Amino acid sequence: MAQPPLSQRIQRLERELGVRLFERTSRQVTITKGGTLLLDEAREILARSEALRATARRIQEGRSGLLRAALPPDLAGDTVAAILAAFQRRNDGVELELHELTTADQLAGLASHDLDVGLIRHPCDVSGLELGPVLRHELGVLLAHDAPAARSEAVPLTALTGYDLILFPRAQAPAVHDDLLTTCARHGYTPTCVRHGQGPSFTRGLLLSSRAIAFSPRDAHPAQDPDLTWRPLAGAPLTLRHSAAWPRGRGDAAALAFADTVTDALAATATAGGDLPPTPLHLRPAAEYWI
Repeated sequence: MAQPPLSQRIQRLERELGVRLFERTSRQVTITKGGTLLLDEAREILARSEALRATARRIQEGRSGLLRAALPPDLAGDTVAAILAAFQRRNDGVELELHELTTADQLAGLASHDLDVGLIRHPCDVSGLELGPVLRHELGVLLAHDAPAARSEAVPLTALTGYDLILFPRAQAPAVHDDLLTTCARHGYTPTCVRHGQGPSFTRGLLLSSRAIAFSPRDAHPAQDPDLTWRPLAGAPLTLRHSAAWPRGRGDAAALAFADTVTDALAATATAGGDLPPTPLHLRPAAEYWI
């Protein structure tokens, strides 16, 4: 900096502080006693200012700060564990505040900016959101091991006639709820009764104590349970569709890293099998993949 602007800035600082910082003569400039007393604090302020800028850069790059994220309540435990481990491994400086929320609650949180990123189910209203790839997860049928349909390798939906259906409450994801029932009816299955349940223990009790079935991905069913059987549905007519979502224009590096981690974990923990399309299906509002 040239001498005149520097002198002007020092004089302006002296006026603001009300303290003379330098003694000036035609030959030299020396620091005053007051300037000496303020020097250490001035250096500390400069250091803190640089630290603030460095922290801001880390937050912008997704390497520090707080990320408020959400996952659906019935996501498989292995998948949740994989997401947490992978995210913390890749983003050590980010504090992850993880919530267990339904799609409806996530959409409300994203709209109010109480959430930074979530994992939602489609179909739903995605106005104002940006989405990651939509992942299709095949649903099979979960039923008592001695049910007649359990003897089939793949169960047609028509074979479930006469069974009650255990399904999550409609308020949690109305469009998904209605889409499942519509698809069932289109393929010849109309439940005698829809029972609302979500917790694994409650659902298990309903499956074992009444003529009822539930739909679930293969990886969500505990294979060691001898009383229940999971079977694929013939033709794979039912799927869950997930994608990471964040408010439009607010996808910082940490939110995008979480979205990538969720996508990778869902794909990695999905059980292979069945005649699934080998290539992605490109659908609006983002690419859609079978997992």
